[in-house]
Amino acid sequence: MDANFVNIAIVVVYLIAMLAFGWWGKSRTKNNSDFLVAGRRLGPFLYTGTMAAVVLGGASTVGGVGLGYKFGISGMWLVVAIGAGVLLLSLLFAGTIQKLKIYTVSQMLTLRYGSKATQTSGIVMLAYTLMLCATSTSAYATIFVVLFGWDRWLAIAIGGAIVLVYSTIGGMWSITLADQVQFVIKTVGIFALMLPFTLNAAGGLDGIRSRVDESFFQMDGIGVQTIITYFVVYTLGLLIGQDIWQRVFTAKTPGVARWGGATAGIYCILYGVAGALIGMAASVALSGMDIAATDDVYAEVAQTILPIGIGGLVLAAAVAAMMSTASGALIAAATVARADVLPFVASWFGKDINTGDTDNPEHDVRANRLWVLALGIVAILIAVITKDVVAALTIAYDILVGGLLVAILGGLVWKRGTGLAAAVSMAVGSVVTLGTMIVLEINAKAPLDGVFANEPIYFGLISSAVVYVAVSLLTKPTDPQVMRNWVRRVAGQENEVPVTVTAP
Repeated sequence: MDANFVNIAIVVVYLIAMLAFGWWGKSRTKNNSDFLVAGRRLGPFLYTGTMAAVVLGGASTVGGVGLGYKFGISGMWLVVAIGAGVLLLSLLFAGTIQKLKIYTVSQMLTLRYGSKATQTSGIVMLAYTLMLCATSTSAYATIFVVLFGWDRWLAIAIGGAIVLVYSTIGGMWSITLADQVQFVIKTVGIFALMLPFTLNAAGGLDGIRSRVDESFFQMDGIGVQTIITYFVVYTLGLLIGQDIWQRVFTAKTPGVARWGGATAGIYCILYGVAGALIGMAASVALSGMDIAATDDVYAEVAQTILPIGIGGLVLAAAVAAMMSTASGALIAAATVARADVLPFVASWFGKDINTGDTDNPEHDVRANRLWVLALGIVAILIAVITKDVVAALTIAYDILVGGLLVAILGGLVWKRGTGLAAAVSMAVGSVVTLGTMIVLEINAKAPLDGVFANEPIYFGLISSAVVYVAVSLLTKPTDPQVMRNWVRRVAGQENEVPVTVTAP
């Protein structure tokens, strides 16, 4: 039987299953909470699986193997940095975040500081989640191009439509159920299939060592500066991303959020090591092949080294990784747009819009579905018309970390931080990050060198931190009533005191 036909059949069955989980999730979706955060009742197994699924996307799976192919064992550091971010978030902040009973990062800032000025964070978060969704959509479309021979735009449209359908129908419940399947497929595909088969084809670690440069087994082979950048961008970014926080909101208890997330973080680190080892083995097993790009290594292993059928499962694992990230980013974008951006924009026109829970749960769910549908279409269009969505995502990621990190973490750990300080630090950090990027791009020797440089995020973080501390110390402490309400929310006593919101 033709191997490509079998691989196509397996991937098609997987895609049909994703649609089926969308309908299954619909039966569990009755109100806002169900649609956006799975009713806040995920136990350890479901929570661990969905957290691991959302953070391990195409960059972690296909990209991680490619880095191992090029740099050896040090190629693991990208995914290890992601795992470290999940670990830190889970052990240090997830318990507190889960108790707040909110839907967005911006709502946390409003609760903590009592200032409407912090709602500008929703605009940055919306840009970040939309670009993340578009990037993931473009990524799994490349596999459809290879498998089905489709044009790129058609692959993006059909793949995006599948994610859009199951996300729109059942919201977070559908995404969670799909994530569990994706988590299992990724685990089997990477640990049980790709790793042993590629190691065997390369003659084991001894066979690899005898045929590669010694630097392949050095932990810093990829470069110390690159490793530091991975931790600054990905570890810190994971601490404050809406797509990650929204998964924390789904946990049944603070304990589930803390220890289920920690388990997911450890899993991510092991996933990164496995991916690097697969790439190393592939560099030996595929040494006679002309591979144009390192991102092609994953597919070449699936189609060349693995037996018929198993290769299809591995390709499905790659699609699963990318779809889980895309669906998580999509519902995060819709949540931020409706809960944060719409009321903020409406306020400038003197209108007060309530996007929270109402007396009509069916209306709430319908409104959320429309937002997911609309922004899903936008993400698909961005993926189709934008040639370099990675550059756009990098800009959004740098502003997310450089502009928002200090205000968000400062609010969680420092009682003296004030709303004005948070607002000013977000503005200064974002402007410095963008300004540095523009200056470097103007003076760059090649296009996008300034966009992908490390300096913008470093300068943004430093300036944001300095401004946050200085303005906090020079302004009055946060309103006592706001702080009392914050303390009660952190203690898990939701809505005991109304949130006091001051002008920007």
